[in-house]
Amino acid sequence: MFFGMSMSVGIDLGTANILVYVKGKGIVLREPSVVAVDRDNDKIVAIGQEARDMIGRTPGNIIAIRPLRDGVIADYEMTESMIRHFLEKVIGRSFLFRPKVMICVPTGVNDVEKRAVQDAAEQAGAKRTELIEEPIAAALGAGIDISEPMGSMVIDIGGGTCDVAVISLGGIVCGESLRVAGDKFDSDIELYVKKEYNLMIGERTAENIKIKVGAAYQGARHESLSISGRDILTGLPKNVTITSDEIASALHDSVENIVMCVKSVLEKTPPELAADIMDHGIVLTGGGAMLYGLADLVRKETNIPTMLADDPLSCVAIGTGKALESMRN
Repeated sequence: MFFGMSMSVGIDLGTANILVYVKGKGIVLREPSVVAVDRDNDKIVAIGQEARDMIGRTPGNIIAIRPLRDGVIADYEMTESMIRHFLEKVIGRSFLFRPKVMICVPTGVNDVEKRAVQDAAEQAGAKRTELIEEPIAAALGAGIDISEPMGSMVIDIGGGTCDVAVISLGGIVCGESLRVAGDKFDSDIELYVKKEYNLMIGERTAENIKIKVGAAYQGARHESLSISGRDILTGLPKNVTITSDEIASALHDSVENIVMCVKSVLEKTPPELAADIMDHGIVLTGGGAMLYGLADLVRKETNIPTMLADDPLSCVAIGTGKALESMRN
């Protein structure tokens, strides 16, 4: 593929998924942030969807690594290989012109972590790397005009982090970042099933439970699901049926943390901007925000209209792309 001289690429470098946006083309790639490695020789076997399909189903020598944890780089070399792989997939192997890259980072990351992201992208072949904060990208992607002198509140819940921010005049006025998000929901579910039913389940099963019967509070929905795993006591496969209310109680503490974080940011918001937020409401973005009933719960707890963005999973990538489109070449 040949894109001409000044190719610009936006990357939503998520803990759970990576989305790549190409200027003028939109989102061209969406794959899990997973790398499969052969433990015997440390060679990378697969990256992305192919690697995710291997989780829990491969011989012991092949392990799946998630190079990003809680929105930051946990394994630098793997992250670099992953970025390189996805850039090559999008641009083609012959980096004739090195692309300009814009990458999204959570609000809470420090300078060292920011530098690591930039270095990884540059090692992977980027000519120049700009960073954009996740809530800003999420707000842009959700269609909020952030350039106005008006307060908007965004709650972006990804795989690794939950970013809560009040944005005005293109910047974050106040915000907090929590390392409680979609992955934490999954591990809460795994733990609950283990404790209540002596059943071991994998992260894919936990994620499936979250999507099919998950709920942010008791009574939000009334679904049940038959799940299978390994009985801890006998070591044999076993089936149990699990309900939405059970999952709501499993997720209670994590959801409570997110609600407290939202309240804490609202308390720090200047009164004029708080009045704008009352008028325009709170917008939820990110995959973790799709937890059933979460928008209702935030609305109940804050008395502020709260809605889920149209395409919560893509908001950050679309916003990164919009920021790219407006960037000077």
